[in-house]
Amino acid sequence: MKNKSIFKDILEVIILVLIFMGIYYSLFNFVFSNDTVSGPSMQPNFESNDRVITVRHSDIHRGDIVVIKAPDQPNALYIKRVIGMPGDTISFKNDQLYINGKKQNEPYLDSGKKLYSMGQIYTNNFSLKSRGLGNKVPKNSYFVMGDHRNVSNDSRMFGYVKRSGVIGVVKLRYWPLNKITWY
Repeated sequence: MKNKSIFKDILEVIILVLIFMGIYYSLFNFVFSNDTVSGPSMQPNFESNDRVITVRHSDIHRGDIVVIKAPDQPNALYIKRVIGMPGDTISFKNDQLYINGKKQNEPYLDSGKKLYSMGQIYTNNFSLKSRGLGNKVPKNSYFVMGDHRNVSNDSRMFGYVKRSGVIGVVKLRYWPLNKITWY
């Protein structure tokens, strides 16, 4: 009788562990993505080995930080900031972003400009047309850039990112612990 009770308890624990593993697997394959930042393209806002949680199938807005499938490297992921939304025109003049002809503030670049610009222009002048990308961001596509503009491989080089190429929107940096941030 006692052996049956122990066997029953062990079986219940195994079933509970399997249920929790199934929930965890489902959440991180269909709802969330757990990613590691690699490279300098988002410095100083994100450093290599920062760990982030993204939400898949989230609405995307200008300024959001997204994890994307690298358009120019198979099986690689990039972390970038959404600059242009579908239908937008984009240009940079004298280190200033213009979207649809209106001057935009980019406060997330302030610390990077101090650290990395060395008194020079942080973002070189360009327009979508000068990059051979037409006049406007196409439907279901985004123009993305890294925050460390003078080293980032981004839409200026590889073009637009389709909605299907977006893994998710970064919602939480949980590592390192001293930089935990909700977005």
